[in-house]
This record gives sequence, C-alpha cells and structure tokens, in this order.
Amino acid sequence: MIKVTGVRFKTVGKIYYFSPNGLELKPKDKVVVETARGLECGEVTFSDRSVPDDEITSELKPVIRIETRKRKKRRLTFASKKSRLTNSK
Repeated sequence: MIKVTGVRFKTVGKIYYFSPNGLELKPKDKVVVETARGLECGEVTFSDRSVPDDEITSELKPVIRIETRKRKKRRLTFASKKSRLTNSK
C-alpha cells in the first residue's frame, strides 16, 4: 500500500494521484504539483489515502507546495490579463 494525495485540476475532472511529500494537506487546499506539462495548480480532493501498489501505474510525482494567498493573487491576475489579451483579437 502506498500513501497518495488526490488532486483535481478541473471542477469535474479526473482525480490524479500525487505523493504528499510530507506536507499536511486537507481537502480543498490549493496545491502546486509537478505534471507532464510542468508545474500546475490543482485542488486536493483527499489526502493520505492508502492505495494498492497495482493501482499506481507510474512513478508518483510530488506535491511541490501549498498555494499561498500571494501566489493565488498572482495566478488570477495573470489569468485575467491572458483572458483580456485573447478576447481582444
């Protein structure tokens, strides 16, 4: 059995397993994780759940950090600017 944290990137999206990396995580925490596409922000759906080894298909990537208020504000500001730029064309 391996301890995993479930992270979702979209409201109704698939839940992906990550290594909790020693962090104290709670459901609804916003976290930064390493994905195949680089660093992404997702929401914890569950933490410290034990799953059978055969359910893990590849090496677990770690949760890098919990998103702080400052980083969240920066991410939302960037998303807003990006949206305005793409909508103005």
